[in-house]
Amino acid sequence: MQFKKVAIVCAVVCAALVLSVAAMASDSQSGTWKFNAAKSTYSPGPAAKSITLTVVSEEKSIKIHSEGIDGEGKATKVDFTANFDGKDYPATGIVAGDMVSVERVDGSTVRVNMKKAGLTVMTVTSVVSMDGKLRTSTFVGKDNEGHDVKNVVVYDKE
Repeated sequence: MQFKKVAIVCAVVCAALVLSVAAMASDSQSGTWKFNAAKSTYSPGPAAKSITLTVVSEEKSIKIHSEGIDGEGKATKVDFTANFDGKDYPATGIVAGDMVSVERVDGSTVRVNMKKAGLTVMTVTSVVSMDGKLRTSTFVGKDNEGHDVKNVVVYDKE
């Protein structure tokens, strides 16, 4: 009788662990995303010509790697790894800043604050659609010249 109880408890714990690992592995933010110019809007422009975004999102951290061609035809590359703890982490390739802080808003939403000299200059809120096929990143803040920015950048999952 005691053996059956132990076996049942072990089975439940193992099942919970397997489901937990599966949930972490299937984070909706993770994957390779391609820029969809037709669905994106840039204010001010010009819009990027291409972007390939690779995201590795885990329970406590996110890693971003982005490469593309901006609206003026120049190559771009952005990289950072940060924990979901609101602390500042170094970032390379961000035109408006050199640090980021990130937070997970919910299961499909991540918010990144891009910072320069400790001040937030741009906030990017990225939401993955319910079907996991689209990622919409809304950029709100100021560019290097102090102009208001509101870009809605849509990506398709590869």
